[in-house]
Amino acid sequence: MVNREEYVSEEDWQRFLEFSRDLETPCIVVNLQTIRNNFTRLKGFFPYADIYYAVKANPETEIVSMLADMGSNFDIASRPELDMVLSLGIAPERISYGNTIKKARDIACFYERGVRMFATDSKEDLKNIAQNAPGSRIYVRILLESSTSADWPLSRKFGCHPDMAYDLLIMARDTGLTPYGISFHVGSQQRDIGVWDDAIAKTKYLFSSLEEDEGIRLSMINMGGGFPASYTQPTNDLGEYAAEIKRYLIDDFGDDLPKIILEPGRSLVGNSGILASEVVLISRKNNTALNRWVYLDTGKFNGLIETMDESIKYPIVTSKDAPGAREAEVIIAGPTCDSMDILYENYKYRLPVDLRIGDRLYFLSTGAYTGSYASVSFNGFTPIKTYIMKEKPAL
Repeated sequence: MVNREEYVSEEDWQRFLEFSRDLETPCIVVNLQTIRNNFTRLKGFFPYADIYYAVKANPETEIVSMLADMGSNFDIASRPELDMVLSLGIAPERISYGNTIKKARDIACFYERGVRMFATDSKEDLKNIAQNAPGSRIYVRILLESSTSADWPLSRKFGCHPDMAYDLLIMARDTGLTPYGISFHVGSQQRDIGVWDDAIAKTKYLFSSLEEDEGIRLSMINMGGGFPASYTQPTNDLGEYAAEIKRYLIDDFGDDLPKIILEPGRSLVGNSGILASEVVLISRKNNTALNRWVYLDTGKFNGLIETMDESIKYPIVTSKDAPGAREAEVIIAGPTCDSMDILYENYKYRLPVDLRIGDRLYFLSTGAYTGSYASVSFNGFTPIKTYIMKEKPAL
């Protein structure tokens, strides 16, 4: 049985139960107070960094508005995200277009609406930026093979070899753009702090060689995200990440650090959410099968896509949890008519043996990449709803 208090305080748990009592499952409840605390803590550990919240992690307007009021900037990936962020009164100077895969007309739209900072990792994309966003600041994303050690890797599709990054920044200068910096992403839910050391060393090489050989002085490092949320597998404390990363930066750059940007998503909002689901069916595949199959009203296509390949292992508690309750291993699956909709089969969760149809399962730490990742209506199931639990009144 999961020790729930490792993930959510008793006070917040009781607030959640009261708030969600009459909500139809499946649903996600997000605690704004948790996100506020996470942002404050992150800024405390990285006082020298500008925070660009990765809106894709959870784009609920209440979250974006609160973070804007706290001084956050925003990393966005599409025109709909741009529309939403600007509609909240957030200035375009606080926005980075961090998607390296974008249409020329989308670049033009961002530029027309005031955005002046763009990511890239290819020549054709850079040409489009030069034509449609003249004079803009460019940062090039480099490829990190080491990011495969993350629970949710982001390698291969994004970034380019440092040699190409070098050429792209020269090309940016020669086409009238402003070579601004280097970005990297160590992979989402990265538990190996040493990966940042390798990434920062590659960045330092590019900074030095471009200045010495081409007279291009870069001024920014975008370190992306990667800080983990609290799932079942242990991670280091955020303070340990901060201390080691600061050491790596000083080792390579000394006390004269360039501007540092962080793009947290999961680490800001992950532990703020609880996904409530209902048991639809419990069965066995034959009379002597050891493991029960527990089918829920949510699955891969409705909030839990990051269980693909059992990559993210959420803490799970049930409405039948009790001290001393008998438990047994189960296979957990979603409700759709798709054989991929199995959440956990190899990694065996232990759930109470008296679990019945209609009981509830609660997936903790589901504030990131759940509601925003859900399908529109696969098999006709309506998109999972997210509800915002307001902050506790100040005393």
